[in-house]
Amino acid sequence: MRYFKPDTFGDALAIAAQETGSVRYLAGGTDVLVQLRSDVFTPDALIDLKGIAGTKDILQKADGGWEIGVAVSGAEISEHAALCQDWPGIVEAMDLIGSTQVQGRATLVGNLCNGSPAADSVPAMVAAGVYVTVQGPSGTRDIAVADIPTGPGKTVLAADEIITRLHIPARGSGGGDAYERFIPRTEMDIAVVGCGINLQVEGDKIVKAQVAVGAVAPTLDADALDALAAAVQDACDPINDKRGTIEFRIDVAGVLSRRVAETAYARARSAQ
Repeated sequence: MRYFKPDTFGDALAIAAQETGSVRYLAGGTDVLVQLRSDVFTPDALIDLKGIAGTKDILQKADGGWEIGVAVSGAEISEHAALCQDWPGIVEAMDLIGSTQVQGRATLVGNLCNGSPAADSVPAMVAAGVYVTVQGPSGTRDIAVADIPTGPGKTVLAADEIITRLHIPARGSGGGDAYERFIPRTEMDIAVVGCGINLQVEGDKIVKAQVAVGAVAPTLDADALDALAAAVQDACDPINDKRGTIEFRIDVAGVLSRRVAETAYARARSAQ
């Protein structure tokens, strides 16, 4: 295996283009390093992105939105007070990934690119309208997080493309988001069902709502919550596995969507 630590994303792509064997990028490494140590997979070339300027940055833009570098860890996100204030749902979703040690390495972009249907951060980012900048031989393009996964372990990214930056929209007045998941154990497990919700309110009226569910295939009165739960359940097309049956996952998706909607609504009301 050959190890590279380029200074720019352009250099990283040039190195990858010259390789004839398998290539993996290293930002956090919570997947690729585990695969290496367990002899599951050893790439011919490992390209470390952490030396590239901006990959460890958390920046708030003039319009109130955020830019997150590809190597920013979950621990760094959780410790950023302003980002936690703006987007607690994204932060709490990222904070659920792995142990304290894993949090020191795991990244939002890595969680996205891994392509797992049970990824905790992805439903929260989809609900928030997050998008990424992708660089390739033909230049750069922006892609919504919702459009990145195409199936288990698969993404829309071409072999010669790489994500260079993650963008979170401006929070704005009257906005609130939340994320919750169901797992078989109290911690250190992957989601059976996850649910992210992002709301915007005017007074006590919800004027915009975005819902995304994971591991299943996407004023708060009782009728509205029932309709939300039913819509989420209707959208589910999960599988049976050792963590939960199809029927159980569909039921939990409805329960979580109600619970997360109530949390997001409370946060949106307090943000006015």
